[in-house]
Amino acid sequence: MAKEKTVYSCSECGGSSPKWLGKCPHCGAWNTLIETVAEPAGGKNRFQALARSQPVATLSEIEASDYERTPTGQEELDRVLGGGIVAGGVVLIGGDPGIGKSTLLLQAVDALSQQCKVLYVTGEESGAQVAMRARRLGLTGAQVRVLAEINLEKILATIEVEAPAFCVIDSIQTLYSDQLSSAPGSVAQVRECAAQLTRTAKAGATGQPCAMVLVGHVTKEGALAGPRVLEHIVDTVLYFEGDTHSSFRLVRAIKNRFGAVNEIGVFAMTDKGLKGVANPSAIFLSTHGEPVPGSCVLVTLEGTRPLLVELQALVDSGGPSPRRLSVGLDRDRLAMLLAVLHRHAGVSTGDQDVFVNAVGGVRISEPAADLAVLLAIQSSLRGRALPRGFIAFGEVGLAGEVRPAPRGQERLKEAAKLGFSVAVVPKANAPKKAVEGLTVHAVDRIEDAIAVLRGLD
Repeated sequence: MAKEKTVYSCSECGGSSPKWLGKCPHCGAWNTLIETVAEPAGGKNRFQALARSQPVATLSEIEASDYERTPTGQEELDRVLGGGIVAGGVVLIGGDPGIGKSTLLLQAVDALSQQCKVLYVTGEESGAQVAMRARRLGLTGAQVRVLAEINLEKILATIEVEAPAFCVIDSIQTLYSDQLSSAPGSVAQVRECAAQLTRTAKAGATGQPCAMVLVGHVTKEGALAGPRVLEHIVDTVLYFEGDTHSSFRLVRAIKNRFGAVNEIGVFAMTDKGLKGVANPSAIFLSTHGEPVPGSCVLVTLEGTRPLLVELQALVDSGGPSPRRLSVGLDRDRLAMLLAVLHRHAGVSTGDQDVFVNAVGGVRISEPAADLAVLLAIQSSLRGRALPRGFIAFGEVGLAGEVRPAPRGQERLKEAAKLGFSVAVVPKANAPKKAVEGLTVHAVDRIEDAIAVLRGLD
């Protein structure tokens, strides 16, 4: 018997190499080549007739119509998706084990079953386990169709017979196709199964497209497992985030062809499943009664939603090599801000340990947090708390200037709505009309912000 030919496939990009290499020649990732059995190449017919050309339309002649969306029954999930699911759309959702992906989707499937035909395909659990979860969550599941199967061909045949309008595949890493000899979860299997399911979702079993959600595993670094092409195939990529020790969960859109990206949905895990949080700012603000040194509230933007997040700083005497540690913010940016604070405001932390934390486990990537971080550090260094009801936002440049943040008016209105009374903002974000109940101090430079802070004592 002839020995099977093997190739080395990259788990990041799916590229192949005839021999093992430490670095993938296609994407440059290290230690990602995995030995797999080479698939037999299909022969090409030299005398095959050329395919007929297809009609081509001018872009201006194509009728543009908005997508029809079906609400999932979960308002926070609909926010992230852009208003609901789109017929024929394929969504990939990933998250840590036990974070609540299956729970959220089972709740969405049960709500959607009242409007359309749904199918829940599970490859990780039995039908009895899914039923037990549904009973625990208080779901009736009277119209939810369930299939426990991992063979792709059987799943596609079932979709053709059932013709659902919405289908959940939990999860894509457990499926395998008979057309490939590699094991489930391999690069080839994940890529082929995702491509086949996407084609089925777009075409539909009876000519009607089927919205589909694929659940994906994540690596220890938190990225979606499998080839990177998986994220390019689907229409929407969602990440389910949160600390397993906390009851709050965040669903974040990384890619969305049918809506805005970087939207977030906030959920609270209860004994009856995931419940949407109407006022997410409340979970990111601490519950201490009196203001404490080193605490400053920031108005940040997550997609279209302004959120109030508390930033805490602790400055303490350090040794010969002071530490710079940040949780929820970029550590390199923190080091840069400390240098700006020393050079332009005369506040030195060279011999101090500096710790910065974003309360609630939220991650802040926008530079509009710079001013709030520096004011929190200054407050901790002086041992003086900021005034009650104080907020700040703005980007700080290397020259010490305070740059404007996008959609500053919305940030100020959100702060005023939640009862905040004092704001330090960039001069370009100063409102033309006074915001009721909010005193706004507009500054040009970081030293001006420090001076305003001292004047408020």
